[in-house]
Amino acid sequence: MFNIGYFKGQATDYIFRYKAGRVVGEGNGLSFFYLRYDTQIVAVPTNSQDSNFVFNEVTNNFQEVMIQGQLTYRIVNPKQAATLLNFAIHPEKKNYLTNDPEKLAGRVSNVVQIETRKEIQKRTLEETLRDSQTIAAEVLQRLRNSKELEPLGLELQSVYFLSARPSPEVAKALEADYRETLLRKADEATYARRAAAVDEERKIKEKELASDRTIEEQRKDLILLQGANAKQEAENRGQALLQEAQYQAKAAEMQLAIFRELDAKKVLAYALKELGSNAGKVGNLTITSEMLASLLNDKADSAHNG
Repeated sequence: MFNIGYFKGQATDYIFRYKAGRVVGEGNGLSFFYLRYDTQIVAVPTNSQDSNFVFNEVTNNFQEVMIQGQLTYRIVNPKQAATLLNFAIHPEKKNYLTNDPEKLAGRVSNVVQIETRKEIQKRTLEETLRDSQTIAAEVLQRLRNSKELEPLGLELQSVYFLSARPSPEVAKALEADYRETLLRKADEATYARRAAAVDEERKIKEKELASDRTIEEQRKDLILLQGANAKQEAENRGQALLQEAQYQAKAAEMQLAIFRELDAKKVLAYALKELGSNAGKVGNLTITSEMLASLLNDKADSAHNG
């Protein structure tokens, strides 16, 4: 009874049960009773496996570059894989009896490195550093389309380049060049800002000059209009004064026309009468002896005739 054991396989393992050197059972997650003395169990993992890698390669301009990344693969043909590597496990401890399963990741890494080398040798160091993810994608696509991994019974699911670094000496040189580039770009940005500020100031001054020019033109038009208005006003005022003078002259002429037919002595007498009516407005009045004699003689003649 002590020679009978029970094995319970993992769901992610493809189990082969061997008895006397022959496969008597197989399947994913297989569980069974077995005789310890004549049973061998092989467990091929079918879940995805991750493996890290580091490659040192040389670009087409003879510069060393270190590629660090990760790949993911999965065994899709357990029977094929079991024929190449020993996946036998201890039935009770469930650990592998050899280190063959660990070799599988190394073989996949070797295939990935070969394809990576082909891509890197097409590029310069600068292109490799810049296009590292593109290279990884091309390597993955090429291996999926090829039959390099079919003998191992697996498929490659992903390839990632976590970093692509040059040698320390070249890295320092690139860092110095990069710093110079950054400083140059910073200077160019400063010059661009200054040029933009000068251009903006020029535009503002041009707008101010245009505004001043417009104001001066408006002032010129206003002065011309004011001059025209003043001239027209003066002409109108002059014409009005002329008309007023003409009216006054006409009135005076009409008033004088009344006295033309009268005797001079009567006119003088009328004038004295008007002066008497406005005596309050007269300061001094001088009557000559000739004027008085003329009036008295005229009065005497009138009495004599009467």
